[in-house]
Amino acid sequence: MITRKRLTTGVCIALATLAAGLGSALPAAADGPPAAPAPKVELVLDVSGSMRTRDIDGQSRMSAAKQAFNDVLDAVPEQVHLGIRTLGADYPGDDRKVGCKDTKQLYPVGPLDRTEAKTAVATLAPTGWTPIGPALLGAADDLEGGDGTRRIVLITDGEDTCGPLDPCEVAREIAARGTHLVIDTLGLVPNAKIRQQLTCIAEATGGTYTAVQHKEELSRRVTQLVDRAAEPVVTPVATEGAGSCSAAPELKPGLYTDREKIGEHRWYRVDVLPGQELRASVSVAADRAVDNDYGVLLRAVTASGREIVRGEASGTGRTDVISSGLRYPKAEVADGDDGSGKPAAETVCLQLSNSFSAPASVKRSPGLPVELTVDLVDGPDRASDVAAFGLGRGWWLLGALVLTGLVAGLLFGWISRWRIAVWRTN
Repeated sequence: MITRKRLTTGVCIALATLAAGLGSALPAAADGPPAAPAPKVELVLDVSGSMRTRDIDGQSRMSAAKQAFNDVLDAVPEQVHLGIRTLGADYPGDDRKVGCKDTKQLYPVGPLDRTEAKTAVATLAPTGWTPIGPALLGAADDLEGGDGTRRIVLITDGEDTCGPLDPCEVAREIAARGTHLVIDTLGLVPNAKIRQQLTCIAEATGGTYTAVQHKEELSRRVTQLVDRAAEPVVTPVATEGAGSCSAAPELKPGLYTDREKIGEHRWYRVDVLPGQELRASVSVAADRAVDNDYGVLLRAVTASGREIVRGEASGTGRTDVISSGLRYPKAEVADGDDGSGKPAAETVCLQLSNSFSAPASVKRSPGLPVELTVDLVDGPDRASDVAAFGLGRGWWLLGALVLTGLVAGLLFGWISRWRIAVWRTN
């Protein structure tokens, strides 16, 4: 009996100790940092009939793409969820209506099984049409869900053959959804029309275009793009500016995206406390054909409509992105305006305007991509700070220039009179 009691007591103590250990371990695990959302990448491969052409290092374009895919699949980071979609892989006929629907997901977006993915790629053979637009729409749907970064990598050797669905317009529509999905394009043929279309697709979403003519270049570039998706990035917050300051959204420090039509004005609001400095910058992308000579204006205005400071920039058609910015420091105050002892914030209205123009054939909707950065930092505490006492205010610089001109004029006049007096004397 004594032995049994001791044994039972020992078992109870062990179980209690184990339960206590588990109880202390669970909160520790819960308190750990949450896992970062998995970045998603979908490779979209052109498998149309033209991929049979043998002009890449003595191989067909399809063979070079398959070998590059095998290299890429071996190098995909563990945290990346990768999928593969094809276009033109199944229908060999002449019915355009059927051929322009020929796109499917070859491997679902998710944790990568390298052997299974390579096996799926090995079965591909050049077949049909080039429905780039439908393939991009399908890939965008494949990447929906989650908070991680999203990237489409399109590899093709030709233009879309399924108009009137313009792939460039499709890319703009995808960008306008506000899902922060980037499309990178790789062209296997150095053709001006192909380059123009693929560049337009990439620029509409903030992606890149690369011309590739060798297998090693293709493998290296796709690997770089997949690796880039795994890098931590700041995800912009989608916002929508208003037509007036009173209806504008209030922005906190951060990175924001919006769309602004040609010739439109957008308003945003920021609350600035005494002793803080507002720093704002904006970039507007010309993601479509626009006329030369354009500009972007960013103004800081009080709630009553008085302009505080402005930043503006202009372009001549030689750049795809134009940026401007401003700084506004708000002076310290001793007590709050409401008598509570707390400083009252000032509402600063940010107005974004553009002077773009474009031919009538260019679509106005969705608007041009906008990226707006807002930051609030401690204000300057030295009189030498240019933002507070120089160009930002204007009067100090103007006074210094007037005083300098006055002194220089007096000195010049005195020296001139002295020289004339000496000349007359001699």
